[in-house]
Amino acid sequence: MPSSLNIALVTMADLATDTAGTDVHTIHVLELARTLGRQGHRVTVYARRTAEDARPRIRLGAGATLEQLPAGPARPLDEARTLPHVKAFTEELSRRLAQPRQRPDLVHAHGWLGGLAAYAAVQDTDIPLVQSFHGLGVVESRRPGGRRTVHPARVRIERALGRGVTQVLAGCDNEADELVRMGVARPRITVVPYGVDGERFRQTGPAMPRGRRPRLVMVCGDLENGGVATAIRALVHVPDAELVVAGGPAREELENDPVVHRLRTLAKELDVADRALFLGRLPRKDVPKLLRTARLALCLAPHQPSGMTPLEAMACGVPVVTVPSGASADSVLDHVTGLHVPAGQPVALGRALRRLLAEETTLSAWAIAAADRAHSRYGWERIAAETARAYARLLPEPEPEPAALAEARREEEEPVGAGV
Repeated sequence: MPSSLNIALVTMADLATDTAGTDVHTIHVLELARTLGRQGHRVTVYARRTAEDARPRIRLGAGATLEQLPAGPARPLDEARTLPHVKAFTEELSRRLAQPRQRPDLVHAHGWLGGLAAYAAVQDTDIPLVQSFHGLGVVESRRPGGRRTVHPARVRIERALGRGVTQVLAGCDNEADELVRMGVARPRITVVPYGVDGERFRQTGPAMPRGRRPRLVMVCGDLENGGVATAIRALVHVPDAELVVAGGPAREELENDPVVHRLRTLAKELDVADRALFLGRLPRKDVPKLLRTARLALCLAPHQPSGMTPLEAMACGVPVVTVPSGASADSVLDHVTGLHVPAGQPVALGRALRRLLAEETTLSAWAIAAADRAHSRYGWERIAAETARAYARLLPEPEPEPAALAEARREEEEPVGAGV
């Protein structure tokens, strides 16, 4: 593999405003760019400008730069409103990639909109194109109400991209299987999991206040489809525990959120309202502070492609009880770093939680194993290195140095007096 690659990461996600870096897609792009830069590669992230005061060029770290391209209004837009601006983004991206000093060795697109732009931009070039989807529309449409939230063009475009790009990086084995069912050839798929920030998510550090009850923690953005109702029903069978849920709307908007209202009503009907606490969406810096107060982390969403929350909990030394779907099926080892449970079965879940909370030795052993696995297998240095190796397989081998030039170089480097 070449010692240093010139890499372009392309995304149309929001990387400029205060909410940047709070979802899986943006976290992955930013952490990957910074880590590859530290490892000696030159990385340029191309993203759509989403804030009026955003600087066009921002240094992310050693070797890594963010360039924000004008394409549509400089504000965050959902996918449907972003799609009409893909053409303008592509035109600007094509101009950058065509400049000799900015021409990359390869382009790595993120998300289906980023892939659409990157695919058009590298046409008529020999630049390899790598694609990461960060969740597939065909999977998300299986969720309750998913067909209403997945853009009608997304599944078709993802299928075309999967078949048309040079290589697809899947985040887990389950995603790779889904891609094969979509018609992507298995040899063109490489599984590279998501990473975890081991400096931020670790066993030691500040923690939020907590009471004497054993705490079960859920961190999920989608409260309606994240298995929170199942956890509340399971709480009936774990009489000594409390459930703390982070995610959904901001804290000041909780009272007016219909999903939170339904979940709180369910907790009252089951007489567990005093043990079910909703924190709202937390700043990312506060997530490890919450996780460190947990005896167990619950990840119960039937569809969780990234599995980032289980990794963050494990890195904090918290065993994970999870539905084995998506990436969590790979990262959480059953009866080693946590427990696999079936989806939507609160009675079975409650009994399992009650049993686990009574087994202090088991929980301590799982906590040690969880932290070790998260930091050793999923640290960003390793994930970035695996990604770079996947890149290198797409590039031609460097030309071997001519023998005469190599001999001359050795003679120049040989110290004076050597061999006397």
